[in-house]
Amino acid sequence: NSTGCSANATICNGTSCLLPEDNFNETLSIILSTVLTIMLALVMFSMGCNVELKKFLGHIKRPWGIFVGFLCQFGIMPLTGFLLALIFNVLPIQAVVVMIMGCCPGGTASNVIAYWVDGDMDLSISMTTCSTLFAMGMMPLCLFIYTKMWTDSDAIVLPYNSIGLSLVALVVPVSFGMYVNHRWPSKAKVILKIGSIVGAILIVVIAVVGGILYRGSWNISPKLWLIGTIFPAAGYSLGFLLARVAGLSWHRCRTVSLETGMQNSQLCSTIVQLSFTPEQLELMFTFPLVYSIFQLLFALIILGAYRVYRKHRGKTKTDIEKTEGKEDSKSTSSHAKINGGFVSNETK
Repeated sequence: NSTGCSANATICNGTSCLLPEDNFNETLSIILSTVLTIMLALVMFSMGCNVELKKFLGHIKRPWGIFVGFLCQFGIMPLTGFLLALIFNVLPIQAVVVMIMGCCPGGTASNVIAYWVDGDMDLSISMTTCSTLFAMGMMPLCLFIYTKMWTDSDAIVLPYNSIGLSLVALVVPVSFGMYVNHRWPSKAKVILKIGSIVGAILIVVIAVVGGILYRGSWNISPKLWLIGTIFPAAGYSLGFLLARVAGLSWHRCRTVSLETGMQNSQLCSTIVQLSFTPEQLELMFTFPLVYSIFQLLFALIILGAYRVYRKHRGKTKTDIEKTEGKEDSKSTSSHAKINGGFVSNETK
């Protein structure tokens, strides 16, 4: 304790400490989790107010955009995490947490940012929903493939109940929002504007709250800090590149990029806490929070760059219409009619 660690630290190695949850932290965590969950549900309800059922079903029936997102989410991200762990030569237990983050489905924060960058909200919601659903099978498969050189994949506990709850927490409020948009379009627009602002504030609040609750676990390896910086940036960049190569329009490329780089860090934290001992947690416990901070930072940079671009270039409607024209020329008119999900919100 003379080295600077708190007297009640459960693990103390020099100046690196892992503090147990005291009553204050536990109570604060429960209260904040309840409040944030309710707020998140309201935000997703407002996001659903910008989704039209016909267009949403269009993406499900003609799932090219969803398929590209699937390749990014469960192809690019796990492979990128694996390569970063090898390049930085981190400890096996640290490599495993990097892989867990890379295998997680997309987070709901991407839907809020996608709205602010004029992305395809129908595609964004469908991608988040499908990636969370696919995670039931793809997470264990990816972890089995990539982590067997570092640990026994059976040692990693996947909280299927948490994944299921995430899916329900996404689908139910979005469904109500879609219904409101169908019945009362004018009211839906007002709800959407309010919800988008609340959602942006909520994302920042979650990051700040995480920093306060886990203030005793910030001393982790510098290598993990570097990986936590590079990983989300690589996800955004590679997701955008693959979407563009796949022929998606610009606003869908932005959507796929955000869905790829923004991971469900809360799910990663849950898996880590369920799977490892306190001694192991001390080495990598804060990595999910580090990742979430930098994924938010880069998302804000993307948002700022896009807003500057729009200010100097004007509305991007012309660019989208040109790209849409190229896509539509490759398909029949009946295809375009069925595939209503590929109509941009920006052209309304």
